[in-house]
Amino acid sequence: AMSAALVGYSSSEEEEEEEEGDRGDGAQGTPPVARPRLPVPTDLPGAPDPDEASGEDSARHGGRVRSFAHERGNWATHVYLPCGVEEEFLELLELLVSHARTYVSSVAPAEEFHLSLSQCVVLRYHWIEPFVRTLRERLASFHRFFCVADQVKVYTNQNKTRTFIGLEVSAGHMQLLELVSEVDRVLEEFDLPTFYKDPSFHISLAWCVGDMSGKLEGQCLRELQDIVDGFEDSALLLRIQWEQIRCKSGNKYFSFPLR
Repeated sequence: AMSAALVGYSSSEEEEEEEEGDRGDGAQGTPPVARPRLPVPTDLPGAPDPDEASGEDSARHGGRVRSFAHERGNWATHVYLPCGVEEEFLELLELLVSHARTYVSSVAPAEEFHLSLSQCVVLRYHWIEPFVRTLRERLASFHRFFCVADQVKVYTNQNKTRTFIGLEVSAGHMQLLELVSEVDRVLEEFDLPTFYKDPSFHISLAWCVGDMSGKLEGQCLRELQDIVDGFEDSALLLRIQWEQIRCKSGNKYFSFPLR
């Protein structure tokens, strides 16, 4: 049984976001921290979705379809822990991707790594600033903590249009649940969908179009786990210290340092 079908994903288009970016940062109050532009993650979690590509050329986005129609003034918003990686991590990733490709040739590595604390939700433009301010207040008291992400797991998005290979967290789950419950409280205040019940916290490593879970689970998954377990210094490598929480809304990034 696949309890892992709990993460829905969508992509966000940079072109559309840029067209919105000319409205200036949030209204009154302290301006949000300006962040260098980062690559748009290939696998942001998305709301449960209709299956159509809302009239867009999905070939432009590697076959991905967005899970909600884009409307001017609607900003795709996502709260997550950014995960900086070292050279060794990328070496491990390459081993895993090349092995997974012997089962599904279209597997592609993620370009950016994070652990989601929210689904991708839609915020109206004028709610971004108060939303970020409320998040900042709620998260101010959290301390830095470690997670161990070392269990290879296969996920599909909710409408089975994409499959992901991720590293599930085996230690640090309680702290993540505490963070999510604070983020959920903020989402509820703004009438937005909260995170999944009993979430499988994970860092996505690679993805492919379609439901390929049948091919990647079982034998392939066991072999991928062996690669992780046998990788030099894997215990150290997959112990991650989180130093900040990030919220991406449209093309804006907001950072909340952990104490």
